[in-house]
Order: sequence, then structure tokens, then C-alpha cells
Amino acid sequence: MLDIIHNNSPEQELVKRISGLPDIAGAQDSFAVVYEFEQYYLTPRSPIRLLAIYELYRQQSGAVKVVAGVTQKVSEAIDLLRNNTAAPADLAELLEFVFRDISAPVTLQPVSINKPWGREVWYTGMEDRGHSCVTDSRHSTPLAWWLSVASESLQGPRQQNINLLKILDPLPDEVYGDLYFELHEKKQEVYVVTHVDSQAWPEGKGGIRFGFNQKLRAACASDEDFKNRYLKAVFDYEQVRREIDRIFDEFRQKNGIAVDEPLDANVLKAWHKKLPKPLISKELELRGEMNSFTDIRQLTVGDVVKVPCYTPHALQHGVRTIEFQTPVYERKILSFAQKVLTQNHWDTNEAATMMNLEAPADATLATVESSPSHKLENIVNFDDFRVFRLTLESGAEWKIPESGQYGLLMGVQGVTECAGHVKKQEQASLLPA
Repeated sequence: MLDIIHNNSPEQELVKRISGLPDIAGAQDSFAVVYEFEQYYLTPRSPIRLLAIYELYRQQSGAVKVVAGVTQKVSEAIDLLRNNTAAPADLAELLEFVFRDISAPVTLQPVSINKPWGREVWYTGMEDRGHSCVTDSRHSTPLAWWLSVASESLQGPRQQNINLLKILDPLPDEVYGDLYFELHEKKQEVYVVTHVDSQAWPEGKGGIRFGFNQKLRAACASDEDFKNRYLKAVFDYEQVRREIDRIFDEFRQKNGIAVDEPLDANVLKAWHKKLPKPLISKELELRGEMNSFTDIRQLTVGDVVKVPCYTPHALQHGVRTIEFQTPVYERKILSFAQKVLTQNHWDTNEAATMMNLEAPADATLATVESSPSHKLENIVNFDDFRVFRLTLESGAEWKIPESGQYGLLMGVQGVTECAGHVKKQEQASLLPA
């Protein structure tokens, strides 16, 4: 019968079993570990009981191949194992969880999160609002559970702190597809543009609201004068925004819709037409005045945007991007042309004490390697992660160097194969440490 061990550190048991495996090619071992897993990504944190199952194989090279999986169906799994009803691989099929080599890339299965301006697609998101998974194309396992079967092997030293890889997918509707104008104190972000909606931007050039209007800033008596004028414009717009939100909340109540539920843009546009005409005109005028203090940077497919801390920014409608970011949730909302659903206030005054008025520098890409068949560019070096872009000619190969750190691989264009895993556009893998 397969050994079933109780140990709240399954990797500790894994390391012990690997060290005890005979140093003979073909030597094998199988075991399962029952453990309490703290769901560190939830509020409040709550423990659950999981069962990790392992198969070890000593290869000709002397290395040990580890195939593993994890399930919450602990009692069912134990009954099947004790009765010798199923081998580990069969158990994975019966209980529908991923069971695979932990040293190989694993496909990330994203989760879609609705937003007032469109949606986010999370590939490594782990929190109350949603949880990404890993998948073998048949079954899926929550990402945090998968990482817990061998945290050091899969993540290296960055346990419980995996960076957030996601797609921002704004609606193509002007205003309703524009993101919050916000800044961050700690969160570091980099965007790579993958699509610009042709109906929203017929010339193929979208945009991001990025920092402030430098000509208007220079025309003011001082930066303090510029800031005070901007704050007044935001305050004036916020008053009319609150009035519209109050009317829309009445519409929500009449239609049995929660006040914090994201709504289809077509519904909001239909409601907007029902507003008093003077209110419609006032909203348009004051929004234009407020936005005149900010700057729009043009974006086309392939462009890279590095977002510095303290620089207000808002991706515009119809511009789809891949985003790599620090896995922290903090922001200061300066303004939004819709109702903010996640908080009942704007953070304009607080943000004004720290916002950077200087024009953000253009992102520069440093060429790390170059040959007729490939080009490797360093997009950004943040304190806690780096982003590279690899361009390969058809049929070319490139070896990913060992680093002792996990990696995230996202396809942008064309089709790429990594260790047997085919990656198309916007398909992603976790590369184990």
C-alpha cells in the first residue's frame, strides 16, 4: 500500500524521500502527504486540508524525476489508495486534478475578473476576487495548491509572492472603457500592447493617459498653482459625477441591481441618455476641463509602457495589454468617469501630496543578445522582477538559462514551443525554479 504521511510541510517529506531513494537508475518511490494548507491569499486566511501525492523516478543521469499532484478530496483519495483501487496517475483522473512532472513548465489557466471599464484576465491571480489555476488541458488545480506541493522547487525563494501576470482588456467604448486615473506608491507595472481596437482607434494608435500636460504646467505661475488648478477641476467634476452616480443608483434599485455590481456599458449609455440635458452638458464640459491637465501618450501594438511609482496613469478604451506587476493591491484614485465600485471615495487630495508632475520617460529596451535568428531585449528591471522580450525567427531555438528563480512565459505573437508546450498568443506557462 502506498505510504500516507501527515506532515504540514509536504516539501520537507519530499526532500527526505528523494535523499532516501536508491542511487540506481529505475529506482522508484510513491507516497502521499496530508497537510493543513493556509490560504494566505484570502481575507481572513483560512486553513484547508489537502493531499499531495508523489511519484519519484531515478533517471539514468542520476537525477530524480518528481511527478506530483494535489487535491482537496482527501477522504476519497485516502480510501482509494488504502484499498489499492487506483495508482497515483489513475487517482488524478478519477478525482480530476493535475498530476505531472514538477520540473517541467505548466500551463496557466486564467480567470476573468469583470471591471467597470471591461475586464482583467489573471494568469497568476490569487485572492478573494479570483484564483488562477494550472492545467494539463483536461483538469485544473488552483495555482496556490500546486505551488504548495514543492514550493522551493517551483518558486525558489519567492514563496507566496509570485508576480501578477494579467491582461487588461478595456471596452472599446470611449469613457466607459477608460481605466481609473490612479497612481501607486509601491506597485510597479509594465504594459505590453497586444491589440488596438480598430473601431475605437481607426488609425491604429490608441493611448494611455500618462502624467500631466507639460505646456499647461509651464504656463502656470508655479507647480503649486498648477496643482491647485488641477485639484479644483477634479473637485468640480467629482460633484457632477456624484450627482450622476446618485441618479444611476436609483436606476439600479428600480432594476434590482446591486450598487457595486459592474454593468454593461450599453446599459450605462442608455441611462446616460435619460439624464437631464443640462447635467449631460455639464459633465462633458467639466470632464474635458479636468482632462486638459493630463497628457495622452499614443500607443501601438508592440509598444512597452513602464509605469513609475507616483505617476498617475489610465489606460484608454480599446487598448489591450499584457501587464506584469508587483503582487500588491494599493492605489490612489485621482478621478474616474464612472462610479468607482470598490470604494466610496476618490483619493485625489492624498494623491496630490505625492504625485510626480514630471513627464514620464519613454521606456527603453536594452538588447541583451542578438543574432540573425533571435533577439533578447530587457524591457524592465524592477526591484522585485525583470521582464524580457524574446523574438525568434521561424524555426529558431533559444535556451532559457537556469536562474534558481521561477519564470512566467507569455506568448505575444506567433506560436512558440517550450519543453514540448505549445504557446500561442496570450497563452502562458509557469517555469519552475
